[in-house]
Order: sequence, then C-alpha cells, then structure tokens
Amino acid sequence: MSSSAARRENLGRSSRRKPGEPPAPRAERARNETLEWIKSFGSAILLFLVIRTFLVQAFSIPSSSMENTLLVGDYLMANNAIFGAHIPFTNSRLPAFREPRHGDIVVFRPAYNDPVIDVVKRVIGAPGDTVQMIDRVMYRNGKRLEEPYVKPSTLPDAPMEYAGWGGSAWHRDRLPAGVDRARYRPTRDSWGPLIVPADHFFLMGDNRDESLDSRFMGPIPRDVIRGKPMFLYFSYDPHSSQPFPRALTAARWGRIGSILR
Repeated sequence: MSSSAARRENLGRSSRRKPGEPPAPRAERARNETLEWIKSFGSAILLFLVIRTFLVQAFSIPSSSMENTLLVGDYLMANNAIFGAHIPFTNSRLPAFREPRHGDIVVFRPAYNDPVIDVVKRVIGAPGDTVQMIDRVMYRNGKRLEEPYVKPSTLPDAPMEYAGWGGSAWHRDRLPAGVDRARYRPTRDSWGPLIVPADHFFLMGDNRDESLDSRFMGPIPRDVIRGKPMFLYFSYDPHSSQPFPRALTAARWGRIGSILR
C-alpha cells in the first residue's frame, strides 16, 4: 500500500470512532474538520463556476440604450446554454439549443469595446436579411416591423460620420446591387438597405436615440453572442435621492421578477 493510501485509510479510521473508544486528540479533530470544510468549499466553488459558465449568469445594465425595456440599474439573469456556452480557455463552445431569432434580446461581447464588456441589444436582422430604416421606421426584407418595445425618439436626426470609430464606411460593402454608393448618405434614422452577412446578426437598442449598435458598428459575429436574458432578479434607481439603505429605498420593486421578451 502506498504511503498516501495508508494516510487516507488512517484518516478514515480516525474519523469513525467505535463505541467506548476514547475521542481523537483535539489537533486531529481540528485537522479532520478543516479538511471537510475545504472539500465542501471547493465543491461549492466548482459548482458555482460550472453553473455560471454553462447555464446561467448575472448581468447589470449600465446604460440607457435598451430603455424602456431595460433600465440603468436593472440586474438580469441570462441563459448561457441556449446559444451554446463557451468552454473556458478555448475558442470552442457547446452545441446550441437554437440560434438567435428575430426580436430576441441577447447578451454579446463585442470586440469594439475596450475594455471588453458584455452588451445587451435586440436582434433585428439575421444572416441573409436585408434591413433598412426610413424616417425611424424599421423594415426587414421589405416589410415594415411592428416594434412596440422601441422608445419614442426625441432627438433630431443627424448624419452618420463616414470615417472613424462608429462611422458608416462599412455600409458600402453591405449595400445591395443597384444602390448608388457614391450618393449614399446614411443618417441615424434613415439608412440602408443593408444585407446582413453570413454568421452575423444585426443588433439594435430599443432606445434608438442613445444606442451604439449595428447601425454604427456593423453586424455582430455569431461567435460573440453569449446568452439570452430571462428575467430581472433586482432593480434599483441609481439616480434616486432616497435615503440609506438605497438598495431598499430606491429599489424598483415592481420590476423585480419581470420576464424579458
């Protein structure tokens, strides 16, 4: 028998005291309790990491780009498994239960942010779709979209910059044949038609006045879409002037538990 196996056997024997047998020394009892605590704590951490990586994950909303569907100070739980969970330390992912669909709210991790952070937007166009906005009205494949979730616009329209970060230069490559590229002048509220490339999705915020989305940054690769928000588990108004403890006094109790669609 190896020395490590002998130690484990002796440890197991010491933890099982027979009737009438004197109790183990205090140091030995303390060591056994410490080992049990370490094993329990390690198992809990492992279970937490597995659940967080492959099943569900918590996110918070830091900006107003998804108002009024999601507000600053909302905390949501997302399903990481539905679109195929990423395997840590690899470029691989588990098989997806389904692909993102039109109208889905999704969590994704774009490369254009520094530092890289998770972002929440809504799927407007899938691979192969032709998307267009005319005077703040969205069209997909030539049909007007009914979008009750969109926050009404309050800002005047503005031209999109052609060059630079968040510019419209990428539009030229996605215009369908027959569109005069030389005369194409997109604005925030009127642009396209644009064809969504393979393995990409066109994502937009519900607050079109305040959303840095696919209009400016281009279609989002499928590989960076990570999960689908399910419900709000907490919400509070970070700008509230309510007294301490603000986690209770500024909480939006009516939003907690809301299912996201």
